[in-house]
Amino acid sequence: MFTLPLYKENFTKQRTLIAQSEHFEIHSFLYNSGVHAVEIKNAKGHLVVLPFMGQMIWDAQFLNTDLCMKNMFSEPKFAKTVVETYGCFAFHAGMIRMGCPSPQDDHVLHGEMPCATMDTAWLEIDNDRVVIKGSYEYVMGFGDHYLATPSVQLNKDASLFDINMVVKNLASVNMPLQYMCHINATYVENAVMTQNIPDSALMLRESVPAHVQPTSQWLAYNEGLKTSAPISILDQPEMHDPEVVYCMDDIARYVDKAVFKMQIDADKYLQTEFDTHDFNCATRWLLCSGDQQVAAFALPATCRPEGFLAAKEKGTLIYLQPNEERCFSVRTGICQSL
Repeated sequence: MFTLPLYKENFTKQRTLIAQSEHFEIHSFLYNSGVHAVEIKNAKGHLVVLPFMGQMIWDAQFLNTDLCMKNMFSEPKFAKTVVETYGCFAFHAGMIRMGCPSPQDDHVLHGEMPCATMDTAWLEIDNDRVVIKGSYEYVMGFGDHYLATPSVQLNKDASLFDINMVVKNLASVNMPLQYMCHINATYVENAVMTQNIPDSALMLRESVPAHVQPTSQWLAYNEGLKTSAPISILDQPEMHDPEVVYCMDDIARYVDKAVFKMQIDADKYLQTEFDTHDFNCATRWLLCSGDQQVAAFALPATCRPEGFLAAKEKGTLIYLQPNEERCFSVRTGICQSL
């Protein structure tokens, strides 16, 4: 294996081949907005990762399929909050705050990590895999202090890939931790969603956050969902505007490894899997509007995405002790049906 450091000053608007092997091609480039990007390509497809902006995965295409949500952004934009550049396939939500803030919360949507300016970024390359990594030190006077080390791993000939996060508390006091691996999967009409946990584990979110503007038709539909089985087929896209959200709590009681699938046609399905002892919660987010279409069939998390105060009140916050480190890993992507 060899390590290739990434430096902002080496990125240009002209795509530059920075590494190549029998199984991989890696290019660096700048979007017109000036955002730095790295494309990692194997025989099955490619990822575009933003190494210096929260290590977002901006684009993911495998098996001739675009895995990413439909969105309003033609390219990533420099931003301090994720809604200012909401077009990526995946981002890291957290770390000390996560979710939709209540009026009483003091944090932005999904916290400080999604658009964090990474301190360093590099590639680790060997014959069988490419890993893009970065580090970000968050430090606030009279506040929290942590080191986040995200990474994305793509193996040769693979259409599944791993999204990883390591977070270490560098402060001398306990640190609250809220983390979600926010995967914005494509919305495909009539797709079928399945999982290896029971339907009863999926609970409809009954609260309506501030960014949702419900119609009378949607309110009636949502009321019906309260007493019906969870949505498993995307056959009513007109009713997924505004969004429909399901929450899953304490899922480690069902399985050690959660596996969620979304069959998008006869030949292919999207898949997300993770260790439930790391991620003991998950969320399903469905939205199909004229501007944004997303079927986030599985968002692994440490708690519900309802903001910091709600998690604190429900006792679902994780706390890291001084110098304690936690590791998280999610495998996601697309598979060929047998």
